[in-house]
Amino acid sequence: MRIVVALGGNALLKRGEPMTADRQRTNIRAAARALAPLAQNHKLVLSHGNGPQVGLLALQAAAYSGVEPYPLDVLDAQTEGMIGYMIEQELRSMLPKTVPFATILTMVGVDPADPAFTHPTKFVGPQYAKTDADRIGIEKGWTFQKDGDHWRRVVPSPLPQRIFEIRPICWLLEQGAIVICTGGGGIPVMERPDNTLAGVEAVIDKDFASGLLAREISADLFVMATDVNGVYLDWGTASARLIRETTPARLRRHTFPAGSMGPKVEAACTFVEKTGKRAAIGALADIGAIVAGAAGTIIGQE
Repeated sequence: MRIVVALGGNALLKRGEPMTADRQRTNIRAAARALAPLAQNHKLVLSHGNGPQVGLLALQAAAYSGVEPYPLDVLDAQTEGMIGYMIEQELRSMLPKTVPFATILTMVGVDPADPAFTHPTKFVGPQYAKTDADRIGIEKGWTFQKDGDHWRRVVPSPLPQRIFEIRPICWLLEQGAIVICTGGGGIPVMERPDNTLAGVEAVIDKDFASGLLAREISADLFVMATDVNGVYLDWGTASARLIRETTPARLRRHTFPAGSMGPKVEAACTFVEKTGKRAAIGALADIGAIVAGAAGTIIGQE
């Protein structure tokens, strides 16, 4: 099978852990152990999150006043290369030397008319006091919203429309390569009227971008690997219950948090509706059983 696995943040950094390179590598090594058996039997494409990593780069940039902070599209490119390098290196060490790999910096096109640009919602970067947020907002034209007791910058989160590197991704798959791409939702870009590309100060949801990737490479299965073993109803209550098998129609009857499970559910439903294939959400440690349909939440047709 041709499988897209979107690695959640837990594959790189668990909650509360320090954002050191050693800690991330340790977590990626554990992810690679889970993925290696899958890679030996299927054509595998991997995407990943990058929120903490982009946040760290933004914090480091804020601490250095010698130059203007790099824009978000450049930070996305940096983290795609860094995380892809670690995933490729750890997974390569667990597979035969004849298995080819490729990590691709992936530009993802967005629509300049997307309503997200008038309603920024995605928190990025460090926390500020209200007076500092007001000053920086005036200086840089940034939008800030309250996040707990502090203020943070918010940017648009437009829907992904196009993956510019889709042809080389497909070509590499046809040559038997394991491909790592579309990290962090990809590098957000817009096409200008003269057909040139411009980076965008935005964050594309990684689950939506991974779902688009899965559709465009004609994946047989789209898996979102996270730190819970599936989608739950009444999560966080005594009556919480795991949904094992369902359909988009049944899943859409329920509401899930926009900041966590909501995008995964929407991405899974859209993939199934548009392709007729299966999607799944579950724990990375259960990835083999998820592919076999024996674990996680499996979303398919009636």
